[in-house]
Amino acid sequence: MIIEARFNGPSGSGNGGWSAGVFAEAYGVSGPVEVTLRRPPPLDTPLTLRDGQVHDPTGAVIAQLRPAERFDDLVPPVDLATAREASAAYPGLLDHPFPGCYVCGPQRADGLRIFPGPLPDGRTAAPVRAPEQVRLATVWAALDCPGGWAVIGAGRPYLLGRITAQVEALPRPGDECVVTGAVVTIEGRKALVRTSLYGPGGDLLGRAHATWIAR
Repeated sequence: MIIEARFNGPSGSGNGGWSAGVFAEAYGVSGPVEVTLRRPPPLDTPLTLRDGQVHDPTGAVIAQLRPAERFDDLVPPVDLATAREASAAYPGLLDHPFPGCYVCGPQRADGLRIFPGPLPDGRTAAPVRAPEQVRLATVWAALDCPGGWAVIGAGRPYLLGRITAQVEALPRPGDECVVTGAVVTIEGRKALVRTSLYGPGGDLLGRAHATWIAR
């Protein structure tokens, strides 16, 4: 496995959701998978998966994976117009801890450009246009940052620590989808969030719950 440089999150390391999705693809378990990131996923570096652990060439553990139970938690959807309206108020357009992030970075014209903005009830929402090449990791990536932006604030960056995703289907290239996110709890430096991704007809494509850690 290699996390190509263009799939970065923070500068110099892989986007957490994309990387977790790549690891889950290699894991090959049908159903939900929990991925715990132990180190920032390195870019353009051969990684190996052995016994549920992702290792770099030195043997250091980058991530740990295990099967998870199916879960029903959802963040309710909004229509595309509402998602676009929320996205126009995306805080990351003005203040972003990682503006080059492949998923949510405003400096990435070649990225997914998922800009989760606030809804009146505290959830986040954003439109998602599926790229020309769609894979499992694409859905994991789309389920990542919208949860983080439910807690990220000015001068308060968070990083993904653990994510459990349950993917029902992949979008088709060019599909106009909607992703929603919500905070469940915040305890000290840890925030538990949920996200859900919906296809053009409102069908559920995937859901996730994740733990984000304040820096």
